[in-house]
Amino acid sequence: MIRFLLIVNNHGKARLTKFYSFYSEEHQQKLIRECYALVTRRNEEMCNFLEASFPFLEDDIRLIYRHYATLYFICGVDVVESELGILDLIQVFVETLDRCFENVCELDIIFHPDKVHYVLDEIVVGGLVMETNVTEIYSAVQSANNQETRLLPGNRTLNRIFRQ
Repeated sequence: MIRFLLIVNNHGKARLTKFYSFYSEEHQQKLIRECYALVTRRNEEMCNFLEASFPFLEDDIRLIYRHYATLYFICGVDVVESELGILDLIQVFVETLDRCFENVCELDIIFHPDKVHYVLDEIVVGGLVMETNVTEIYSAVQSANNQETRLLPGNRTLNRIFRQ
């Protein structure tokens, strides 16, 4: 099961956080800081997953991450989860965001977190992967965008955010 997904920039600032297990606010902040520290200490030639234990968590977790431009996409998962499956999930998430935002960048994530969360919610529900087909995910996002546009016909901002 996926415990959490983080998007953190090169300076350690969390741009998106999604927790599928309950953690107190204090523990969430510690997880963000410590995951960032663990991931950024690693050499580029090293594999993209590592075992991590945190004193405030009862179970060990596995961190699986990818570094794209200025952003780290970090998933914390149970140790029985497939590393390659989660790497593929991160790739699908980024590809879908690229399609939705036409070359996603950090500013898209900052200014449109609701849309990014919507894309993520199409992929992962309750910590379980539901969809990995980029076309299906993008179609669902476009359908939601079209419905929202119909409900708010004067809202041209949505059409600029997601291309038609």
